[in-house]
Amino acid sequence: MNTNRKIAIIAGALFIIADVATFTGDALIPALTGADYLIQLSAHADLVAAGALAKIVSTFASVGIAIAMYPVMKRANAGLALGSVVFRTLEAAFYMVGIVSLLALLKLSQQFAAAGVADHASLQVIGDSLVSIRLWAAPLLGVFAFCVGSFMYNYLFFQSRLIPRWLSGFGIAAITSLTIACVLSLFSGNRITSYIPLASPIFVQELVLAVWLIVKGFNPSAIASLSAKTETN
Repeated sequence: MNTNRKIAIIAGALFIIADVATFTGDALIPALTGADYLIQLSAHADLVAAGALAKIVSTFASVGIAIAMYPVMKRANAGLALGSVVFRTLEAAFYMVGIVSLLALLKLSQQFAAAGVADHASLQVIGDSLVSIRLWAAPLLGVFAFCVGSFMYNYLFFQSRLIPRWLSGFGIAAITSLTIACVLSLFSGNRITSYIPLASPIFVQELVLAVWLIVKGFNPSAIASLSAKTETN
């Protein structure tokens, strides 16, 4: 098995790990809404911790995608390939802020459950602040960074024909749709999950892309063309 084939398989596996871990984390972590969300967090501490672990796995897998593909993508355009790594690293940084905020909320919820009524108001204010940080850092700023990084390598896919153009074109369209959802979320104050029809196509595209990379790999003729171009330069 040559290096390019190994890279395709690793990248495909990371796409699947990132998406599965993301959905797992979302399913395990209780919604941070309602007046009693701190009580709900404290009551489901083990689930919250497991959800945070899933989010950590998703975060490292997400940045790993761009890093894994960089040796191939840089042959098409080194600047855009590096840019995809940078923005997916920024995405990971924002996600980690969200995870740290969640773990801080978990600790706060345990203090809230043990505290007297007189302390509840001040702890609730701190909790609301941490919720705001988490909502801005992970679902919004992190997704904005993801959109830029993902657009870069999907554009390189489309330009270089490393994968079929219908698949990379679908990725560009899905990223555009997700970006629109982010902008709407930013100006409306609604959560990005309020725009599922706009946000969901990219998950479909990534799963199809993952399967394609694992089963088919990169287009050999495109690899040969990029290698010849690199040697000429």
